[in-house]
Amino acid sequence: MTEVIRSVVDRSNLPTDFPTHLHTADFWESLGRTVATFGLLEDVLCKAIFAFTATRPYSDTEINDAYEQWLPKLQRALFDQLGRLIDTYEKAVLEHPDATVSNLAELLDDMRAASKIRNVLCHGSWRRPDQNGASVPFFVNRQNERFVTPIDKAWLEQTRQHVVTLICAVINTVTHMGWQFPGSAGPGVPVWNDSKA
Repeated sequence: MTEVIRSVVDRSNLPTDFPTHLHTADFWESLGRTVATFGLLEDVLCKAIFAFTATRPYSDTEINDAYEQWLPKLQRALFDQLGRLIDTYEKAVLEHPDATVSNLAELLDDMRAASKIRNVLCHGSWRRPDQNGASVPFFVNRQNERFVTPIDKAWLEQTRQHVVTLICAVINTVTHMGWQFPGSAGPGVPVWNDSKA
């Protein structure tokens, strides 16, 4: 019978900052800032969903049913992930008869493509960087496709700037209609006024 040799990880001998020790601090900062920017995109989509659903006109026969469905819809938007938020946003825009979004299909395509990148950045396991500081995170999507693009700080910065563009585009879809973007002090008519007159 073969002897079983048992072992455990000696945590006292792990490198400082394990398991992030192989990348530079500025790489991790760029990754963190990019992930945080995706978080803001999700927040902006929630507020845009609120704006489009709150300002949509309803007939007298629709109003009670719409109101009953509104709170659950807004609650789902608080915890839905980016892909579902994009779908809910699309539906809210398409159902609003006064929506002025001229490039909705392109915006949705761009956000859906970005959503795939967000999943890689948030859920990938980062491998050792190459001599240029680029790393291919281990990530396999639901279609069994493995991510193969090397990511470095410049790639992260470019991605972050693209997501900033998407954030501004979503905000513009609300403000272009003359509404103040929820949570801002910007121009336009407030979507919701909670003051007691």
